[in-house]
Amino acid sequence: MTNFRGLIGIGLFCLAGLLGLSATLTKPEATESVPRKQAPPPLTFAVVPQQSASRMAREWGPLIGALSRQTGSAIRFVTTKDIPTFEACLDDGVFDIAYMNPYHYVVFSEAGTYRAIAHQADKKLKGLVVVQAESDVSEIAELDGAVVAFPSPGAFGASVLPRAELLRRGIEVETRYVRSHDSVYRAVAGGFVVAGGGVTRTLAAAPDELRAQLRVIYTTDGYTPHAIAVRDGLSQEVTLKIQDALDNVDEKAPETLRNLGILAFVAADDSDWDDVRALGLKPEQAGLDQLDQVVCPFD
Repeated sequence: MTNFRGLIGIGLFCLAGLLGLSATLTKPEATESVPRKQAPPPLTFAVVPQQSASRMAREWGPLIGALSRQTGSAIRFVTTKDIPTFEACLDDGVFDIAYMNPYHYVVFSEAGTYRAIAHQADKKLKGLVVVQAESDVSEIAELDGAVVAFPSPGAFGASVLPRAELLRRGIEVETRYVRSHDSVYRAVAGGFVVAGGGVTRTLAAAPDELRAQLRVIYTTDGYTPHAIAVRDGLSQEVTLKIQDALDNVDEKAPETLRNLGILAFVAADDSDWDDVRALGLKPEQAGLDQLDQVVCPFD
């Protein structure tokens, strides 16, 4: 009997040992936690503040969303409170992608800060001078001595071109800068100024009731339109994806362009803006001689 009990004890001991070994073999080993790879920060797509920030976000948001989906890169809309601040940020090269006016591109491409990849297709940028619809003024010669509103010194179509024409004709006006194209149109419609500068695209995009209160009395010659440019240092792979997406967005996502009043974009070459370079404008004529006096909030 004793031997039998001993055999049972030995058997139980062995069984317990096997169970323990099995538990040891099947127990998962502790592993060190591997840190997750962080996604890169989104690219910034900056738009020159021709209109209010909220309105531009609504109009540009669909296009920027489409570019994000088509390129696989997160892209977010940004702008600034006014055009001088936007210019200071361009000077610092803080935006990854930027929609800038033709003279901005001439200046900042020469500085090596930005390189154009696209512009609006089949369109020339023309500056306008508008007055109230019921105004007696019918041509710019009648503006001598009048108060005229412009978005900012550096707004190429809405300010630089009309002011250059006024200067060429010897017409002296009292200049008021009001930050955006929309502000110009509201100032003219409200009778706060006699006339104001704008461009075809933003006037066409203005609310119907505002546009109905305005009348165009002068249109400048046409020039290569605004550039979409990328900062120096953005990878070639990402740049080509963005350029290809812009070139095809009218086919793949045409609805994203409707609110912008743009039918399509085309790939751009730096020489496309030689017509603007031929004007021989100096930085002080566009307010770009005071860049160091403005702080970019994105620095």
